[in-house]
Amino acid sequence: MQFKLQFKLQFSEQAKLSLLQLKQDKSKKGLLKQVNRILGFMETNLKHPLLHTHKFSEITCKLGDVFESYAQNNTPGAYRIFWAYGPGKREIYILQIAPHA
Repeated sequence: MQFKLQFKLQFSEQAKLSLLQLKQDKSKKGLLKQVNRILGFMETNLKHPLLHTHKFSEITCKLGDVFESYAQNNTPGAYRIFWAYGPGKREIYILQIAPHA
C-alpha cells in the first residue's frame, strides 16, 4: 500500500549525524528500522497513534514550537525525534534524533 506524502522532512546537521551513526553501527540495525518507520509516519500521517506526538518545551527553535515523537516506547533510553514545523509549507524540520534522557 502506498501513502501520499503530507510533509517533506528536512534534517538539521545534528539529526543527519545521528542517522549516520545509527546506519554505521550494525548493532543498532533494529533501532534504525524503528526510527525510519516513524520518520515515514511523520511524512504521511502526523496523527498516527504510534508517534505519541506532544509539545516539548525543553528545546527551543527559531521556527516555533518544538514537538517530540516516539521512535521507541517502554524501552530504557528509548529514542525520540524532536522536530518543528517549517521552514517551508508542508515541511517538518527534524532537530534531533536521540535517546530519552
